[in-house]
Amino acid sequence: MTPLPRAERIERLRGGDVLDVLVIGGGIAGAGIALEAAHAGARVALVEANDFASGTSSRSSKLVHGGLRYLKQGRLGLTRESVHERNALLRAAPGLVEPLPFLLPFHADTPGSRHVVGIGLAIYDAFAGQRSRAWLDAPEMLRHAPILASAGLRGGWRYLDATTDDARLTLRVLHESERAGALCLNYARVTDLLREGDTQPVRGVRIEAEGEPAFEIAARCVINATGCAADALRGGLGLAPRLRPLRGSHLLFPAWRLPVAQAVALFHPDDARPVYAMPWEGATLVGTTDLDHQAPLDRAPSISHAEVAYLMRALHRQFPSLGLRADEALCSWSGVRPVVSSNRDLPPSQENREHLIVTEQGLTTVSGGKLTTFRSTALQVLAQLQAQLPMLRPRAADAAVFAPAPDAGAGAALPDWQHRRWRGRYGDGVAELAQQEIGARAPIGSGVVCPAELRHVCRHELVLHLDDLLLRRTRIGLTEAGAGEALLPGLRDLVCSELGWDASRWDAEHTRYRTLWSAQHALPSA
Repeated sequence: MTPLPRAERIERLRGGDVLDVLVIGGGIAGAGIALEAAHAGARVALVEANDFASGTSSRSSKLVHGGLRYLKQGRLGLTRESVHERNALLRAAPGLVEPLPFLLPFHADTPGSRHVVGIGLAIYDAFAGQRSRAWLDAPEMLRHAPILASAGLRGGWRYLDATTDDARLTLRVLHESERAGALCLNYARVTDLLREGDTQPVRGVRIEAEGEPAFEIAARCVINATGCAADALRGGLGLAPRLRPLRGSHLLFPAWRLPVAQAVALFHPDDARPVYAMPWEGATLVGTTDLDHQAPLDRAPSISHAEVAYLMRALHRQFPSLGLRADEALCSWSGVRPVVSSNRDLPPSQENREHLIVTEQGLTTVSGGKLTTFRSTALQVLAQLQAQLPMLRPRAADAAVFAPAPDAGAGAALPDWQHRRWRGRYGDGVAELAQQEIGARAPIGSGVVCPAELRHVCRHELVLHLDDLLLRRTRIGLTEAGAGEALLPGLRDLVCSELGWDASRWDAEHTRYRTLWSAQHALPSA
């Protein structure tokens, strides 16, 4: 599939034809709606103010999970839905969504009862239709994770969930939506909602695409899937806020410094919240925090001193023999969750994670919810839109999330791990990747990304800036020491050739990338 050039996408959107559905927001929620609306037979476009997945959808805890803690809150329906969608994604995208074993150790001072947790895990397994839970005694736990604190260890539960690269999952959904007929454009900011009068419904938007004059798009249905920015867009219609922005921050350590072969869950010593240390992209992710985000929402979030200290206290309690220091982390990231406010004085972790779907003055807002349940949320949105678009024919809830990717590994003699990874991340793009020369398939740096992937995403995934490439299309800027700076001289010619940049543009993009990384991913200075 040959993607449309950016200029042609803009010209098509300028054309004046009325869309059936216009989605504002290129995170996982908007991508899922675009995918399902296109499959349902609608004329669909999606616009994103910044880069695809540049908000919370690239800054999550990388879990595709059922949400064990929702059981504790009595939300059986949300847990059942999440487990169903987790299993659907495991079937649809192996290599992108992968099973991940979890260990939950119990020490003498661990809050709660192992038996109560066991009942929760039994319900979890019942929803999944298979048993994954097992109680391990203390010696068995230490065999699985020798770095665990051994003093007072009584044993622990082992169970199964899943992990993903959230940005790559979003990009895969966007790619599949375009295969189904949607048109997607990044760096295209909505500046106005259009309607004929204050009492008339929204019927379009004004767009400012980077480097282009402003233009208008007409649509029968306009979807506000802008995450934490949803209230700002609703505010243009004079509507009161509905969201409570909550920040979750993470640290990423070199795997050799925090070696875990599977995820280790623990109850934080301060507040008994769950915190995880888990393998991710060749490193070890630690997260997450959960607190009210007070900073302006038009500024990208970053981790605070207090959050660093909070995560480090959990690590020191669970892995005391390692002597970990915060300055050994490769990077950090923070995401702001668009949680629907209960308007009650609840601690952040007790707020409901159910999603919101509401149509007001012709604008349908979708917010809250989880990465895992993007598809089921999208189908609920389509069901609500059918009153305006009766021709929609939504897919069944058990339809395959993605079209099957071709089996391109045998002819190209790809290693099994690389074939699986590429099929999961790039779908039908694996065929083109498999034809790249063998030398271009060799990983660079300490990770698994190779020049063939960089070339592919530059050609096919609307890369406009260097940070698009290093922080979302790939994760080189997060998983490599020093923001991947040591690799950039070797990548410069490839990137400039594929994107048509000259030396001046490269220098400008390099400066932009370093500035952005320092503000959003570096640890706060002492």
